[in-house]
Amino acid sequence: MPFRAPVTDFQFLFDHVVDFANVSATERFADADRDTTEAILLEAGKMVDEVMAPVNRNGDLEPAVLENGVVRTSPGFADAYKAIAEGGWISTGASPEYGGMGLPHTITTAVNEMMAAGCLSLQLNPLMTQGQIEALEHHASEQIKATYLEKLITGEWAGTMNLTEPAAGSDVGALSSKAVPNDDGSYAVSGQKIFISWGDNDFTGNVCHLVLARLPDGVPGTKGISLFIVPKYIPDEAGNPGVANTLGVVSLEHKMGLHGSPTAVMQFDNAKGWLVGNAHDGMKCMFTMMNNARLGVGGQGVGAAEGAYQMALEYALERKQGRTPVEGGGTIIDHADVRRMLAGMKADIFAARAIEMACAVAIDMGTATGEKEWKSRAAFLTPIAKAFGTDVGIKVAEDGVQVHGGMGFIEETGAAQFSRDVRVTAIYEGTNGIQSMDLVARKLMDGGDAAYALLDEIEDCAEKVRESMADLAEPLWQATETLREATEWMVAQGNMNDRFAGSVPFLRGFARVLGGYYHLRAAMAEGGEGPRSKLAKFYIQRLLPEHAGVLVHAMQGAEDLYAITPEDLGAA
Repeated sequence: MPFRAPVTDFQFLFDHVVDFANVSATERFADADRDTTEAILLEAGKMVDEVMAPVNRNGDLEPAVLENGVVRTSPGFADAYKAIAEGGWISTGASPEYGGMGLPHTITTAVNEMMAAGCLSLQLNPLMTQGQIEALEHHASEQIKATYLEKLITGEWAGTMNLTEPAAGSDVGALSSKAVPNDDGSYAVSGQKIFISWGDNDFTGNVCHLVLARLPDGVPGTKGISLFIVPKYIPDEAGNPGVANTLGVVSLEHKMGLHGSPTAVMQFDNAKGWLVGNAHDGMKCMFTMMNNARLGVGGQGVGAAEGAYQMALEYALERKQGRTPVEGGGTIIDHADVRRMLAGMKADIFAARAIEMACAVAIDMGTATGEKEWKSRAAFLTPIAKAFGTDVGIKVAEDGVQVHGGMGFIEETGAAQFSRDVRVTAIYEGTNGIQSMDLVARKLMDGGDAAYALLDEIEDCAEKVRESMADLAEPLWQATETLREATEWMVAQGNMNDRFAGSVPFLRGFARVLGGYYHLRAAMAEGGEGPRSKLAKFYIQRLLPEHAGVLVHAMQGAEDLYAITPEDLGAA
């Protein structure tokens, strides 16, 4: 059974769960009506099914390689990328002024998730380019926009993000890369960057690197960092690739997974680059790219989960093993534990996808209306969407191997590829631990207003069906009250380390409750009868109770944690 993009799931979420109609009702996104949205999703899904999914295995079995300084990509990737670019799937959210479609970010997020499900290794390439487009649209000079945006939007050129260095990972402010002004208004950029996704390829005319570096008068730390665009080939007066710049790929990393995506060590030796934004505002400019990229990575997790789930379901429907308790049954899907795993996989995918889409809708509403409440909601949901989406991706892919049993451990089936490929999503674009710290620190700086607004919304929804759907609404309402108490505890902590000590379980608890809310809304759309209602019941009765344990953990503070010394941890 070939992969099938979950187009109907997205349309259901848009119609019944995340209120996408509010987005299309705005003047900014009035063209994104239901018919248009459905047509876009169907066309994107078709491209993923027919073009991207078939090359996914190639990326794992025949990884990208570096030959004589040239990156050779996996078989079929060049043609698949061409289909992505020519179909306009890089340009969905870009400004029409430079050839983009100007569609809501919600649609871009849905399309990107489907592409990640089809081939995560390849999807990472346009995701990076989309982030660069956004950063340039917001911060670059008109000259830079004129030179780069159209070619990035069409996919003729590709973009990357260069932050990490050997001695500067999550602590970006420790970077040592330098930029020195040239006489012609450009800068000479020098330094080494690591973990650069799609640092080079053999199918685009140019690769444009956004590089963080420090000017001679840049102060230590993040406040002294500037952002530069440094192309592989320096554009000539006509804007076409000219002479080669003094940069290159030193090596490609040998990774646990995501083999089709070349992860490069990049060396810049007085490479010519141009300042993006103001001097010393590099982190501000880069965060424009990173925030939506974090939502995109959450979508990568959900996409990988979808691919793993579909493969596991197909296997369970075909594999015969042992006696089953279902009359007329005969395959492993009729064994209770396999049915439990598959139901859990599907329920968590729905929850994570709904959080992802709700976050995207909030981004669009903030863009279209400028209202602080929408922007605050988008900011609050972003770390949850990133961390929970990737955690779900890892767990679902792991369960996919388990459903396959011994064959899951055999590479021939391809089940393990999803598990290996998705593992990095919890690490890059800010580890999930950093996402949780962001949630309990920056995102609660408003005194919890954004969090409480969500909790009020959940309880209001549960109240409406507390009698007619008591088995779903009552547990959700009680869980929301428990989450409210944990949120109040977090807000009350003046010592940030007490918050940080419980930040990961707090984010998990918040995601669990949000998942219950969106499952309830799905059941309400069906009138409490139907497959989505059955899945909602499974989630609320079996998965939602996790919130209680993790929120107890979240409120323990840091004292007992630091009472365990490094010596204690090393004791026999």
